[in-house]
Amino acid sequence: MENTNRINTAAAGQTGSPARTAAVKAVRPAQKTKVRSLVITALMGVLSFILMYFQFSVPILSPFAEFDASALPEIIGGFILGPVGAVEIIVLKLVLKLIFKGTSSMFTGEILNLILSIAYVLPAIMYYRKHRTKKGAVIGLVLGTVIGVAASVVGNLYVTFPMYMYLYGMTWEQIIGIFHEINPNITSIPTVAAFSVVPFNLISRTATSVITMLVYKKISIPIKKFIS
Repeated sequence: MENTNRINTAAAGQTGSPARTAAVKAVRPAQKTKVRSLVITALMGVLSFILMYFQFSVPILSPFAEFDASALPEIIGGFILGPVGAVEIIVLKLVLKLIFKGTSSMFTGEILNLILSIAYVLPAIMYYRKHRTKKGAVIGLVLGTVIGVAASVVGNLYVTFPMYMYLYGMTWEQIIGIFHEINPNITSIPTVAAFSVVPFNLISRTATSVITMLVYKKISIPIKKFIS
């Protein structure tokens, strides 16, 4: 009787073995894909952080802000990895920035960077995920640019400039005066938005979108092959 039970147990184990093997084989590719996606997320985040160091100012547009290409890995990575991946790239960039460069604005600049980056990349990514064509990518990037510029106006007028005023004891009149020196057309808060904040961010986001359209396909194909 004991021998019979052992035989039955062994047979049951052998019968279940192929099923377990198939399950393991199914899980391993998924785990591999997840790990490789995390690797790409990390690389994009690091690249975005590095690109923050390559900044240049355009005094005729803004005496405060500087252009950089850190949004490129965010939008390209987001198109490949999805909205969650894009947010992870942005967060990693800012964490690295705080670790290596610190903050000079009581974290206000980093929070604003997070909000403006998300306002630009998420609309573009969400639209493109529903319309996976070249036209869909263009419309998504235009949508992201418009929303990103609108968010920059609100963010600068209600967060960045008030923080400058708080940290450095400045007034709106002084800030407007600084802008007026580089552009005589700037004489009030609305004209700060119209002649500085809007054109600066419009040019920045448009340039990022154009470069994305030019390089995305070449970059995305090998990355997608690596992930899969």
